[in-house]
Amino acid sequence: MAPAITLAAEAPKLSSANTGFMLICSALVMLMTPGLAFFYGGMVRVKSTLNMLMMSFISLGIVTILWVLYGFSLAFGTDSGSVIGWNSDWLGLSNIGLTDLWDGYTIPIFVFMVFQLMFAIITPALISGALADRVKFSAWALFITLWATLVYFPVAHWVWGAGGWAFELGVIDFAGGTAVHINAGAAALGVILVIGKRVGFKKDPMRPHSLPLVMLGAGLLWFGWFGFNAGSWLGNDDGVGALMFVNTQVATAAAMLAWLAYEKIRHGAFTTLGAASGAVAGLVAITPSGGCVTPLGAIAVGVIAGVLCAMAVGLKYKFGYDDSLDVVGVHLVGGVIGSLLIGFFASGKGQSAATGVFYGNHSFDQLWKQCAAVFAVLGYSLVVSAILAFILDKTIGMRVTEDEEVSGIDQAEHAETAYDFSGAGGGVLGTVSAPAVAGTQSKKVDA
Repeated sequence: MAPAITLAAEAPKLSSANTGFMLICSALVMLMTPGLAFFYGGMVRVKSTLNMLMMSFISLGIVTILWVLYGFSLAFGTDSGSVIGWNSDWLGLSNIGLTDLWDGYTIPIFVFMVFQLMFAIITPALISGALADRVKFSAWALFITLWATLVYFPVAHWVWGAGGWAFELGVIDFAGGTAVHINAGAAALGVILVIGKRVGFKKDPMRPHSLPLVMLGAGLLWFGWFGFNAGSWLGNDDGVGALMFVNTQVATAAAMLAWLAYEKIRHGAFTTLGAASGAVAGLVAITPSGGCVTPLGAIAVGVIAGVLCAMAVGLKYKFGYDDSLDVVGVHLVGGVIGSLLIGFFASGKGQSAATGVFYGNHSFDQLWKQCAAVFAVLGYSLVVSAILAFILDKTIGMRVTEDEEVSGIDQAEHAETAYDFSGAGGGVLGTVSAPAVAGTQSKKVDA
């Protein structure tokens, strides 16, 4: 005989395994910001190296404090109008118990909070690559503060917060194609359209000063991205996080190979910068889609992103916007590609039953949902970012002077230089004086 009373589903209990897993993933995502600093730092000329490193590192400080004070509440608090959250109990992270669980999951609220904090930190840092050589550090710090508050926190709520309009619509964004990459890429475009080009853009060579540093940064990003992606399932119980881990590796490899093949055909060489950039393009594109596509689908996502992002980085010369380190070409374009390809390659066998055009009933339903989120985030971030840059430029000024830009922003803004050649006069350098070596090196690299 069937029991007369049906027992309610057992409430989730804290899982030490999932909690430990998520703390490790949080640390991996934190590592991505220094990795990004090295990646960007190697891509600029020697006279801008420290400034580029600092533009990423300062986000670790500013966004952490904002997140604790009110950012977490705005992004993940109780929904208001499907556009923003709020929970006064979370201001300053007050009134959160050590074992209070994130709703519906087996990890503490504190663990979810710190994992999402690392996403909030790296997103504005991504923007900095478009602004190399020319932005006052104080203006950049203030821009981060305003942008995180007015753009990132609301957009994170749209996409991931319970009640957010994109979340409720059924938009799929596993780990940040819209909230992170399109958001940052559109912001970068908005700011550079306001502040203008570097001195010498399209006239002077502006080659990376340290490709080994670029490769080191790319390797750290690739490594940390497993926490970024696989950790976004907030647990390790049903295999979806494992699928995302596999697809992250697969798509990144495919994108790197596709980028290298494109540049060999187009430019006649396989470059280390192309390998690093292709890997990042694959990581960006699989970020929103990796939980809903098969490994074969991940290969397709990677190949498409690798080729299209490689093509997109040249658009700045055609249209005349100075995206210094190709944030628009890689993060904006890669984020759009990865988000929209969900509408074609979603298999219905991963994070949800939603299927794309190539699966299930071949419906365009998921594709139009993805389009809605992509273009809403792109438009909002671009416009608000441009307005913020315009206000700051007209008040405190966004750019260093032309003389400071030419002589080197590291010295002007930080009173330091990345490399000290004062002790280089000896050994294989023979009788050449150290100042002469330093001057020659500087002239060769900065030209």
